[in-house]
Amino acid sequence: MTATSVTAQPFTDPEVAEGFVRGEEECLRIAYERWGGLVLAMASRTLGDQREAEDVGQQVFLAAWRGRAGYRPERGPFPGWLTGITRRKIADALSARTRRLELLAAAGAALPSGDPVTGPDAVLDRLVVTRELARLPRLQREVLALAYYGDLTQVQIAERTGMPLGTVKSHARRGLHHMRARLGPTSRRP
Repeated sequence: MTATSVTAQPFTDPEVAEGFVRGEEECLRIAYERWGGLVLAMASRTLGDQREAEDVGQQVFLAAWRGRAGYRPERGPFPGWLTGITRRKIADALSARTRRLELLAAAGAALPSGDPVTGPDAVLDRLVVTRELARLPRLQREVLALAYYGDLTQVQIAERTGMPLGTVKSHARRGLHHMRARLGPTSRRP
């Protein structure tokens, strides 16, 4: 029986696995509905962060889909195979978390001691602002970078870039408005 055949009976786990391995998208959907909760629960329990757990869940099913030819039913049931992928993706997420914390610690240690705002929170704030700057359109990003990192006035930015002063002001205002919306207390960051 294949996933594309019409039947009143739900697919068995082996049927879902067979269809999944053949690349039948309906079986991917069924597998996600059937075992996505298990994957999410494992990731959530281990990572303690719902967003990170959801990312891991997506990565698990993407990795399973891409590596579906590697599933061998004689080695164990399909949910067990997904569980193994989940464990590896959780380990990857924990390693990435550790690397981020080490990067923050190293960046904090590299800050000059005379810097009035120091510590892990300040470093994290800088990283978040830098990430949000990178998401802005190129001209808004350049204007704000010149203003805050280059310590230039809007008149100096206009002279340096050749943009009219009004355009520089507009780019700065739009960029700040966008960042305020993304970083404000009521915003939801992806």
